[in-house]
Amino acid sequence: MKKYILDEIDHQILDILIENARTPFTDIAKKLVVSAGTIHVRVKKMEEEGIIMGSTLTLDYEKMGYSFIAHIGVYIDKTSKSKEVIAALRKIPNVTIAYITAGKYNIFCKIRAKDTNHAKNIIFQIDDIDGVIRTETMISLEESINDKKRLMHSIFREI
Repeated sequence: MKKYILDEIDHQILDILIENARTPFTDIAKKLVVSAGTIHVRVKKMEEEGIIMGSTLTLDYEKMGYSFIAHIGVYIDKTSKSKEVIAALRKIPNVTIAYITAGKYNIFCKIRAKDTNHAKNIIFQIDDIDGVIRTETMISLEESINDKKRLMHSIFREI
């Protein structure tokens, strides 16, 4: 697979878009002292190469009353049931992230809830999924790192 080569302008464009994916191309162009057409062409090329895949909106779940976060390690009876268990987890809206893993757990997921009682009910739903043997819960006290830029900057320094 051919590796797409990013230059300094691409890096700066990504830096701005990671901060706010809705930044107008004209604003990016002014900051980087290039034309808006240049920004458009470069973003389009990065999309075509699969470097940029869509854009996201970040919600403040705490402001909506969902401040309780827990990480759940899921043990399943057969690893061959992983896809079925993931499909069942998708039906629980409070499961926001799920990974099939190697190691201690077969699946590792993150849930958001209103409080401990709400989290307990979500965990019970996970426990009731066919193939789940048991779960192990870790309560998140604080999200200390959620940085989309650090890795990108590190990768760019390697190039």
